[in-house]
Amino acid sequence: MEDKPLIIEQEFNAPVELVWRTLTEKELMKKWYFDISDFRLEVGCKFHFEGGREGRCYIHLCEILEIVPFKKLKYSWKYEGHPGLSFVTFELYPLGEKTKLKLIHEGLETLPAGNPDFARDNFVGGWKFLIHESLKEYLENGKALRG
Repeated sequence: MEDKPLIIEQEFNAPVELVWRTLTEKELMKKWYFDISDFRLEVGCKFHFEGGREGRCYIHLCEILEIVPFKKLKYSWKYEGHPGLSFVTFELYPLGEKTKLKLIHEGLETLPAGNPDFARDNFVGGWKFLIHESLKEYLENGKALRG
């Protein structure tokens, strides 16, 4: 697997404060991302969620490592029962009333190479869907403003 970080960028027609809220408030996160009931915005918070495809479910185990309000959120990302440790970082850049989001997923090469579910292309597709489609739709079509 390639050992370079996966980077996805997207500009949103939404202010940075709103984008930050969608990344850090669990009630908003579950509307575009995952339902993460034990998420708390504090360094050291360990949280988990289920995700997968085609009947294969994986428990994601994460821990918040860094918070810079309205600018950066970083957490570890691993799978229960599988080797490997990766890191997800959301960086926000205000552009007036718009916001640029840069997602960086590092360490994908540490995940099991023999499992096609952990192939880099699956992460590319998943993150592109979440950022370019799910989050964009949520932020720009008024859904986030209605809660």
